[in-house]
Amino acid sequence: MTNAGDGNLLGDADFVRAFDELVRLRRDVRRFGPAGVAEELVQEIVAAMQFAPSVGLSEPTRLVRLASEQIRTQVLANFETENEKALAGYIGQRAQKYSSLKLAGLREAPVQFAVYCDEATSQGHGLGVRTMPEAKAYSSACAVMLMWLAAAARGLGLGWVSIFDVEGLSKLLGVGPEWKFMGCVCIGWPEEQHLDPELERAGWETRRPGGPIVITK
Repeated sequence: MTNAGDGNLLGDADFVRAFDELVRLRRDVRRFGPAGVAEELVQEIVAAMQFAPSVGLSEPTRLVRLASEQIRTQVLANFETENEKALAGYIGQRAQKYSSLKLAGLREAPVQFAVYCDEATSQGHGLGVRTMPEAKAYSSACAVMLMWLAAAARGLGLGWVSIFDVEGLSKLLGVGPEWKFMGCVCIGWPEEQHLDPELERAGWETRRPGGPIVITK
């Protein structure tokens, strides 16, 4: 337990409860209202990434802000083309279910970023990546998670979109092959709030009963 007055909340019971509630309330948001997001809030969410763990302190995460109408239109077209291809991979009721899902907020979200991992960065001097080079990508996933929590704490929603022609998207954004695409994130004010995932409400999948799988050896 921390000493009273030292400004450190770690271990504080109220802080722990608030954090647990934040984790429980965070959702993958795909439905956004029309209101814009103040730039100050955007920068606060982006700034949360600096506290993300990264292998060797490599800090490999890079953001490309999708700001112009032209770029957004092309990114959306890329998604829609790949989404149609994904739909073709399902048949019967599963195909009908897939076609009914809303899998991105690319039309509505006022703030959008393409997230990349700079796998060629020399920062960190290669520590921890000789046997697991993918650890840099894991580091970027951690950075996105902190953005997600920072957004949720401010009442904002964030959705992570992964259905793209990655090579085509990177070419559109002028990104070289040394940057690994991690997905696009959409940020805005949620149209609605739910405690359960949208995919669960839509009947696509249900959570595994009993929580995470833990094997003891």
